[in-house]
Amino acid sequence: MKAVLVLDDGTQFVGEAIGAAGTCVGEIVFYTGMTGYQEVLTDTSCKGQIIAMTYPLIGNYGVNEGDNESGRPQAKGIIVRELCREPSNWRSTMSLDDYLKSHHIIGIQGIDTRALTRKLRDKGTMNGAISSDSDFRPEEWRERIKSYSIIKPVDEVTSREVVHYEGGGYRVALLDYGVRTDMVQALQNRGCEIYIFPANVTADRILDADPDGIMLSNGPGDPKDCGFQIQVIKELLGKKPVFGIGLGHQLAALANGGDTEKLKYGHRGGYPIKDLAQDKTYITSQNHGYAVLPDKLDPKKAVVSHINMNDNTVEGIRYLDTPTFTVQFYPQTSSGALETAYLFDEFVTLMAEFKNSRRL
Repeated sequence: MKAVLVLDDGTQFVGEAIGAAGTCVGEIVFYTGMTGYQEVLTDTSCKGQIIAMTYPLIGNYGVNEGDNESGRPQAKGIIVRELCREPSNWRSTMSLDDYLKSHHIIGIQGIDTRALTRKLRDKGTMNGAISSDSDFRPEEWRERIKSYSIIKPVDEVTSREVVHYEGGGYRVALLDYGVRTDMVQALQNRGCEIYIFPANVTADRILDADPDGIMLSNGPGDPKDCGFQIQVIKELLGKKPVFGIGLGHQLAALANGGDTEKLKYGHRGGYPIKDLAQDKTYITSQNHGYAVLPDKLDPKKAVVSHINMNDNTVEGIRYLDTPTFTVQFYPQTSSGALETAYLFDEFVTLMAEFKNSRRL
């Protein structure tokens, strides 16, 4: 079945429909990872987006229930050069095409993804639509495509009630802005007791649980849309150790008087970052469209701890006046390298030190 991809500047790519039939509109971003298509499709950071995969062959190891990063796919659509319809992997339970159909995700294959990626790199992130409808008329969708925006997606992806996981170690209050499954697993692997709180919870409710530490999760959208969450973080700073990841990193910076900006085309895939304290570089998994501005950080309150080796953007911050540290990348991910999982160990150490200092 024929499908068409239309960008907000009128550019069209004609290919073959994959996944569900129909039309979807979203923000088009490109993902550079060779693997991890299931993880990125189910990552809440992709809420409202159409994912263009730069690696030419996608779907060769199929899909399984164990690699989801949330309860369901979050992306609105997918773009690939070539879809593998006969996957080969012992963990596979279905093909990517069947998975897309079962979750009503619309896609297109057979287009020049290199040309699309070059356009997005040159012009920045663009809105677009994928359609396999026979009566689709691009000119009739032009205004709808141009006016599309992702509005407060955190409200859509956060948990609706408090979730509790037993554990014999430190108690962690995990603020859910769209938390990934592997981040919960990283805390469980360290024996932590976990309370996952919805994004609309108050600071008093969090502190009533008497956590040893607070974790700010990843999530989608513009951090400046999260005014309530920023205020809650302000009320929590200094009262407990805080570890922020992704959106949580950006919100912590805003709560500390910093600023953020939207990147031209974002970081989605594998990227080298440097831990300045260790003078060591790691390859990390990332999925974000905003970054913290280094020149807006108060040097008396915060220092940059990690930088992106490609564009020197801020990848980590350590705060000097509160027991708080944050990173932009994913410290542990099933779709990438695990070397930066040491940051979870540092969080556990920080909770222990903070708790012991209160006993003195």
